[in-house]
Formats: sequence, structure tokens, C-alpha cells
Amino acid sequence: MPAETPAQTQTPPRQPQPKTFHVKSFGCQMNVYDGERMAELLAAQGMTASDERDGADLVVLNTCHIREKATEKVYSDIGRLRRADGSTPLIAVAGCVAQAEGEEIMARAPSVKVVVGPQAYHRLPEMVADAAAGKSGTETDMPAEAKFAALPKRRRSGPSAFLTVQEGCDKFCTYCVVPYTRGAEISRPFADLVEEARLLVAGGAREITLLGQNVNAWAGQDDKGRAIGLDGLIRVLAADPDLARIRYTTSHPNDMSEGLIAAHGEIDKLMPFLHLPVQAGNDRVLKAMNRSHTVESYLKILDRVRAARPDIALSGDFIVGFPGETEAEFQDTLDLVGQVRHAQAFSFKYSPRPGTPAATMDGQIAAEVMDERLQRLQAALTRDATAFNQASVGRRCQVLVERRGRHEGQWLGKSPWLQSVHFTGEAAIGDLVTVDLVQAGPNSLAGQLVG
Repeated sequence: MPAETPAQTQTPPRQPQPKTFHVKSFGCQMNVYDGERMAELLAAQGMTASDERDGADLVVLNTCHIREKATEKVYSDIGRLRRADGSTPLIAVAGCVAQAEGEEIMARAPSVKVVVGPQAYHRLPEMVADAAAGKSGTETDMPAEAKFAALPKRRRSGPSAFLTVQEGCDKFCTYCVVPYTRGAEISRPFADLVEEARLLVAGGAREITLLGQNVNAWAGQDDKGRAIGLDGLIRVLAADPDLARIRYTTSHPNDMSEGLIAAHGEIDKLMPFLHLPVQAGNDRVLKAMNRSHTVESYLKILDRVRAARPDIALSGDFIVGFPGETEAEFQDTLDLVGQVRHAQAFSFKYSPRPGTPAATMDGQIAAEVMDERLQRLQAALTRDATAFNQASVGRRCQVLVERRGRHEGQWLGKSPWLQSVHFTGEAAIGDLVTVDLVQAGPNSLAGQLVG
């Protein structure tokens, strides 16, 4: 009887190390920042960015897990990453869906070879090299500071750039997955942020938007060892003569300090725009959401901000159809909207996320009820945004030119109030030009170049 031989292990096939890559980011501005940093990591390995994903050797899907449809869209995108000859690029899934679902992604989509969470993407080049050699990998550790320390220094940037200053969340709103996908709140060190901002400005940025899940929770020590908050960081960055504008998002009402409110009236470079999500206009619903504010406390914050900066534009987030929300409670939200008159706002139907307390609450709202409420809310928000733009007609302001328009000689940029403005005339990307606002639509304004 012949001797048994050990079963031979099949080695996954090797493929060439990718030479081109494409990063597609879903969701929030922090994902845009993360996508930019991943692109910088891959470029530092000698790879070339591709505007078209179909021809790229590596495709990175940088995902969002806030909404159910966003998660399913990732899997839909994975399924479409198939070339005419039946082959697929090397696929990496990064971001919050990667963090939440981990190895389940590869089980559901075997064409994915790399899964990396938002706190571990500094390992992306190493994981891509392993995948090309036939070794798939998943990395969902959360060593936040290790990530930033491993990222390459910033080089080139557009006229408007993002800078993540804070990550994670300790608020644990009952509908939200961020504490589970991004981890606990951490603030990046002051010196690191000042240096990255300096490099962004040197690379061409005229405007920097400071980012965080709860950006106004940022806290640190300045170069003299003094404790400072976000307002202190803004004051330091504003001292750079080549930086023209500063913004920040997303804020939490609980962290809206008096110093930050005062900064809106004292720092010209801090733009007159505040995104401060309220989520609902009824105190019982807010308590069920585990929001730490009431309708009254939220409105008092807005009053203080408006007192500091009377021309400020306000933005917010709203969720309709939270479990147990009655028609009367939804009407409270419409009443709040009518009182605040937001210049911009984002509104969503409640989406149950696995693992969050709200997903198992009684009183889940029927889809058709949520649809109808969302339509009424969005009609009110559109009414107010249109009114804000119409009230801007006749203003003279500076516009930061971001790109060319669709028509000959046309340029697109942003007003101080984050409105999209289009105009024609002599300009260049990165210019701050003076414009008279002459016509308003619901989503943009027409301007006339001055001088």
C-alpha cells in the first residue's frame, strides 16, 4: 500500500503589482479627506492616479456606513468592477463599511482582496502588495495616532482643502454607528495640525475646512503648553497671511463653547457659516435619540452665534421617522425649521443601523409615512434656502474661484456663506475675486465680476 502524501496547499495566484489606482469616496467630507490621504500613500509608492476606475489596476472604495442604501451601493459598485474580458482590478474596500463588516465583505464579495478600516488605512500600500502576491487581508484596528504619524506630508492641494483635526465620537446617539466605526473621540496634536495647515497653504490652499465627527470637541495644548480649544486653533491658523479663509464642520451643540461663538465675531477669516445639526424639533424625540440638547438650548446657541455674527448662514441635519415619532412631533420639527430659517440643510429618513439601540426600538415608522414627511420637510428647507439666496442678491462679496464652469469664460466658486456662485470674466483657479450677486436660484447664484 503506497504511503500517504500530505495534501498540497493551493497557493492563490499572484498578479502584477498595480501601477495605477483609483479612489472613490462615499459620504462625508472626512471620507473625502481620507480618500485624498490614501491617494497620497499610493502615489508615494510610485503608483499613478487614474480618473477612470475602469482602467485602473487598483480600485479603492472608501465607504460610508451611515445610511443603509450607502452600504448596499458599495456592493453594487463591487459587482460592476468587471472588465470586458471578465477580469477585475485589485479591489480594496476602506472606510466605515470595512470597519463595521470586516471579513464579511470578502465572504459576500470574493473579488475584494483588501478590507481596511478608517483608522488603519496607513497600512493600505503594504496590504495591496500582499494582495498582489496572493495574500488577502483585513485590518480594522483603531490606533488613530499611529495612522496620522504614518501618512506622508501634504504636498499639492486645491484652492480649498480639508484638514481632519478630530476623529471619533463619545456621544452615542442611538441611531448612529460612528462610535463603533470611527472609535472614541481623539484630538490630533496642535503642532501636527499647524504643520499640515502650513503645508496645505504652501501647496496652494487659500481656504481650509477643519474636519471632525465632533470637530468643536477638539482640544489640545499650544506651543507654550497652554490648553486651548478649537477657537484657539482657529486663531493660530488665521495668523498665516497666505490663508484667506477658515471653516469647520461638523459641530455638536454640546461642544459649542463661548470662545468658539466669540471667534465668529472676532476672526475675519472664519467664514460666516455654521453647520450645527439638531436632528429633530421635539424634546421627547431628542431624548430618545440621546441628543444632549433640547430645542430651547439649541435655539439659545443660535441666538448667541447670531449676536456674535449677524450675517451668519446656518446649516443643519434632520432625521424624519425616528422610532416612535408622532405626526405632532414631526410638526414640531417643521415649526423649528420655520423659526431658524436655515440657509442649507441635509435631511434623511431614519435608517436602522445594525448594532445601534434605535434599530430595536418599538414604534418603527412605516416607509410610506417617512417618505411623506421627508417630502414636507425638504419642501420647507428648500423654501428657506431659496429665500436665503434671494436675500443675498445685491450683496458684494469675495468669491474663491474653485473651477471652470460649463460655459466659455465662466468660473465657479464659493461665497463666504458657502453658496455656489458662477460668473464670467478674467480669473484663475485660487483667486479671491470681488463679485456682485445679481441673480439667485435654489442652489446657486449668478455674480458679476467687479473691476
